[in-house]
Amino acid sequence: MRLSLFALAFSSALVSIPQVVALGGPTCLSFTPTQYTIATGSNPATIWIDASDWPGVHRAAFDLQRDLEKVTGKKPVILNVTMSSSASTNDLSRQTNGRSTALPIIIGTLGRSNLIKLSQESSKDIKPKLAAIQGKWEAGVSEVVKNPIPGVSAAYVIAGSDKRGTIYGIYDFLEQAGVSPWYWWADVPYKTHNAIYALPNASCSHGEPSVKYRGIFLNDEQPALTDWVLEKYSNGTAADRPPFNRFFYSTVFELLLRLKANYLWPTMWNSAFGVDDPLNQFTADYYGIVMSTSHQEPMLRASPVEWYQFGSGEWNYDHNRENLTKFWTDGVKRGSPYESVYTLGMRGTGDIPLDETGNIDLLQRIVAGQREIISSVFQKNASEVPQVWCLYSEVKGYYERGMRVPDDVTLLWPDDNWGNIRRIPLPDERNRSGGAGVYYHFDLVGGPRSFKWGNSHSISKARHQLEIAKKYGADRIWIVNVGDLKPHEFSMDFFLTYAWNTTLWTKDDMDKYRTQWALREFGSTELAPTIGDIVKRFSRLNYLSKPEMYNITMFSLTSYNEAENILGEWDSLVEKSNEIVKKLPSSYYAAYFQFVHWPVIAGRTTQAIYIEAGYNQLYASQARSQTNAKADSVATLF
Repeated sequence: MRLSLFALAFSSALVSIPQVVALGGPTCLSFTPTQYTIATGSNPATIWIDASDWPGVHRAAFDLQRDLEKVTGKKPVILNVTMSSSASTNDLSRQTNGRSTALPIIIGTLGRSNLIKLSQESSKDIKPKLAAIQGKWEAGVSEVVKNPIPGVSAAYVIAGSDKRGTIYGIYDFLEQAGVSPWYWWADVPYKTHNAIYALPNASCSHGEPSVKYRGIFLNDEQPALTDWVLEKYSNGTAADRPPFNRFFYSTVFELLLRLKANYLWPTMWNSAFGVDDPLNQFTADYYGIVMSTSHQEPMLRASPVEWYQFGSGEWNYDHNRENLTKFWTDGVKRGSPYESVYTLGMRGTGDIPLDETGNIDLLQRIVAGQREIISSVFQKNASEVPQVWCLYSEVKGYYERGMRVPDDVTLLWPDDNWGNIRRIPLPDERNRSGGAGVYYHFDLVGGPRSFKWGNSHSISKARHQLEIAKKYGADRIWIVNVGDLKPHEFSMDFFLTYAWNTTLWTKDDMDKYRTQWALREFGSTELAPTIGDIVKRFSRLNYLSKPEMYNITMFSLTSYNEAENILGEWDSLVEKSNEIVKKLPSSYYAAYFQFVHWPVIAGRTTQAIYIEAGYNQLYASQARSQTNAKADSVATLF
């Protein structure tokens, strides 16, 4: 997150390992020699891309160039090939002009790249593989291809069925090369290598993802994320709202793509994505992110923020239909040039029920009116435009009492705010063309108690609940509330990884997942199992009771040494984490502090405050001489 954290001195016991450290999935790269050299210290990689490809693919190709320079020390050459659909191999030869002796990286999207079209027409090896992904959602081919183009004996081809299929192939390549998706948001260092090679007879191609729309909800963002954005993006200028602008969101969009996500509900407490920066929506589409809005913000408008700024009259459909219709129409028009999913329905101002009586007829008229707007703006049937109806809180009750929406609208079923799936599609709901999805929570501000503490979750529990959702067809949209994003990196990473491929991680693989995650972030086969175990143990201790729920009597102070044992577990974790700190190179400390060390020391401190306060109360009731000492201990810990 570029936080300039903690200048401490550490020993450099970590040994760089010559293996690919991507998280899960197949491996196609190597750091030991093979017959296919992609880059060396003396011969940089060469990237070929068609000028006619998607702008977002070109942007990701520049990330590939920048990151490979960080990894190898040599800046790759990008050849921006200009070809017509009828171009010949001679046209290509003139532009490439034998510029590299290394294996070129050819990047392109079916239907946009004439470079890939030429390969498809010329190579018998790649033609059936490209045909297999034609028309698929976010699928891709990523592997060494022999004779991909006449005159080219071999190339590493990254080809997508659509723009995100190509972009995911680029970022998967970089992850294998040693670039963590969290390099910016958590300061994970680039892992450097003298050379990168491609493995023969290995494929990192991917089919369609398990879940179509996979994303996060930046919510409850005040004060932490809001204050940070005010400091980093306001340029010292005062504003009525925090500057959640395209410069901030670009870092979020890139992170999502590196994690193979594609979907975002933006911040909304005191911000308006489409207004705070007029280029926000354009930038999202440029990167390749599908925008939507939360359960209380219909028709791609931030409510109530935009309503207070642009609306007129009551937030009441029966009394103010004309103004609300215009307000929603303007939202659809603003979002219509870009890839979006439109939220239907209406809740009361401030995320409360719209109507205390549960007026189903009213909400059905609202949805019908919203679909008329969508049809009018797009000049086509509303069923052709992605829409979602989130059955959150009282809205679920409307559905249970008989309210229905057209089959093309996705039904988004929320958990109970605590990670338990409340509803799955019934047999007669599983053939709806709009499908169903899940709204999950790693963060909550609301009743009965709020919780925002980082990693007070169980990924085993989340995997189990999401497995059920997938099994019964709730796989059109998965979105998770991550609050400020920063405290929830590990859980968010797992959620999106599992949404990409639900077959990859079983209930028996959770320890393996944690270890591979630690290996990707910190690069040490020696330390990764211990780091993964620390993450498992502090998450479990936080999950026993959310830290926000702690009280002085939660663990017994007088029976079975319960409180002492809990604090002993924390003390053991602090000791283990301190040992990791001593072994990590100093360049890894910022990332380790954010991901692991801070949750451990903060978790132990918080738990100790309540236990010591409990002893203070107990000793006071017994008139013991150590009463004030326990009070002093609490003050010191605080």
